[in-house]
Amino acid sequence: MHVPWYIGWPIVIAFAVGILFIVASRAPYYPIKYPSGFWELQSKLGAEDVRLLTADGVRLHARLVRAPQASLVTLYLHGNAGNLTHRFLPIREITAAGSSVLMLVYRGYGKSEGSPSERGLYADADAAYLHLLSRGYSAQHIILQGESLGTAVAVDLASRKECAGVVLEAAFTSGGDVANTVLPIVGPLVFRGFDSKSKIARIRAPLLFFHGNRDEIIPLRLGRNLFEAAPEPKWLIEIPGAGHNDLVETAGSSYRERLHEFYGHVQ
Repeated sequence: MHVPWYIGWPIVIAFAVGILFIVASRAPYYPIKYPSGFWELQSKLGAEDVRLLTADGVRLHARLVRAPQASLVTLYLHGNAGNLTHRFLPIREITAAGSSVLMLVYRGYGKSEGSPSERGLYADADAAYLHLLSRGYSAQHIILQGESLGTAVAVDLASRKECAGVVLEAAFTSGGDVANTVLPIVGPLVFRGFDSKSKIARIRAPLLFFHGNRDEIIPLRLGRNLFEAAPEPKWLIEIPGAGHNDLVETAGSSYRERLHEFYGHVQ
């Protein structure tokens, strides 16, 4: 049976757009499941395994690393790829700077159950935050630190919950803005959400931004734009020569020093 073009083409276009939306909804996430990763590094960090249950019933894995005599604890929200075992260096530097760390593993990553989604990641962060409160940490001693995609999770949580401070590495204004750098015009149409720019003004805590000036995934201008929208007090540290995945390594000792200074501001 012959289908008229004015019926056939709209169907084809609608189908193609539907496929694009499905692909776009999964594109931000590149989880690596257990046993892949560097799980043997746990002993070097002295990490304690933690089990969490989200409000929607998803069981999550996390790890708590205690820094000696530290009153602060950092809820670390990782980026879109890998799992917690790929964050050995930043965790080591955070504890050396003077904060304990709860390293959350999002749903669908590492040993955590479920599949990642924007709403799901926000629920995961809520569960980790509540866990820290249940362990005796006050909100005034919790630092929220996000890396890449995790910056949007940190901003969302900080816009709704009290905290001591917020640290953002390779932050961006919104998912649509990032998509536009990859696929102009079409990208923002099919990938939206993670809108940090609309939320950051609600944060009532000091903010520290790190961004590499050679970031090939999230351009520095997006980090600067979010920084400009953020309330005071705030600091932006641009790391010369750093790309998206080598910020901590390229920053060297200055990364730890800047964190230590920031902890002094929030205590």
